[in-house]
Amino acid sequence: MNRSLWLASCVLIGLPSERALAENWPQWRGPGGDGVSRETGLPAEWSSDKNVIWKLDLPGPAGSTPVIWDDHIFLTSIDGDDLLLIAVSTSGKLLWKQVVTQGNKNVRSDEGNSASASPCTDGRHVWAFFANGVLGCYAAGDGREVWKLNVQDRCGPLRIQFGMTSTPVLDGDSLYLQLIHGDGNPSTREARIVALDKATGKELWQTERPSPAHSECEHSYASPIVYRDRTFSALLTHGADYLVAYGLQDGKELWRCGNLNPAGSYNPTLRFVASPVAAEGKIVIPSAKNGPVFCLKPDLAGDITDQESAYLWKREAGTPDVPSPLIHEGLVYLCRENGNLVCLDAQTGKEHYEKRTFPDRYRASPVYADGKIYVTGRKGVITVLKAGKEYEQLAQNEMKEEISASPAISNGRIYLRTFQRLYAIGAR
Repeated sequence: MNRSLWLASCVLIGLPSERALAENWPQWRGPGGDGVSRETGLPAEWSSDKNVIWKLDLPGPAGSTPVIWDDHIFLTSIDGDDLLLIAVSTSGKLLWKQVVTQGNKNVRSDEGNSASASPCTDGRHVWAFFANGVLGCYAAGDGREVWKLNVQDRCGPLRIQFGMTSTPVLDGDSLYLQLIHGDGNPSTREARIVALDKATGKELWQTERPSPAHSECEHSYASPIVYRDRTFSALLTHGADYLVAYGLQDGKELWRCGNLNPAGSYNPTLRFVASPVAAEGKIVIPSAKNGPVFCLKPDLAGDITDQESAYLWKREAGTPDVPSPLIHEGLVYLCRENGNLVCLDAQTGKEHYEKRTFPDRYRASPVYADGKIYVTGRKGVITVLKAGKEYEQLAQNEMKEEISASPAISNGRIYLRTFQRLYAIGAR
């Protein structure tokens, strides 16, 4: 990660740079919101009796990723009908458990449930969001409730097939949510983007997010990200056939990019799940169901859909369907839903390779750390690859438990959340 992007990562989580050196993992996709860790000394191999420091049984399954701050780990889960926020020490001990709300709904058998959005933390508080619209803020130390609300009370009913599982993004003193949904009736479309004061839950701004999307395409399960460089910053929201950028302070629409679901071959079931990812000077945008992948320049204006000068490159097919892309040291990694890993040049889109990792469904997003790419399959096989233009497999590790959560990395350890347990993995 170059220095300017590293500085942007520090600003992203609202912390001074010396704190970021501790390499906390404060939200989904880590300190830079991009799945990249600066940790070193991480193992490539582990098993039930090798490099597993501890494991802790969990009350129920979920697809949310753990977040870590110093010696605290936070994760959401279910326990029957209860929707929980849990704190665990980095020594593997349960610290506290808070029932945030109730009303769990399982999705498509084993595909997910109401605890799919990941929490986020600034070390003092932790925020948790559930598919029924309930969002709460809790003291990190003891789990005391600070505030709680249901976004449906402020923004109207959430009309989305599998529940609102988009993960909020924390940036400085603001918490941003994208609520992209609809019931097919233009008169009741209520898709909107919301900014809240993290300390109080007070609304800072709220803006409607119009689009011509229809049918299932109105529903987005992707999560927003913040882009920031020396001259430009924006909240990037992904869904309803478009990537749309908004001003962080006022929610004003800055630009939008379409053709992710081209009108000439419109697929009414193309709902977005994979989220965009950004590095300095570029934004990589996935779509769904073998659709296109675009790479955009960041500082744009208006509807840039047909402005060729706005694009660094386009890939007409082969998008990841659920795992979000990864960018590191000039390379883009795309993990497709069947386990094929595609490596591209980040500046030109030139393909370096496409190789099968382990045949399975893939729901977790790949992460980078210590010169390695970690790719997690649904059946619990984690393939570890050497980062670079050549495909080189270092190991395949079988957890023998189902996983849809992305790995989290902090202070020399890899944290894996299976449907049954939380694992801490590191060199003993």
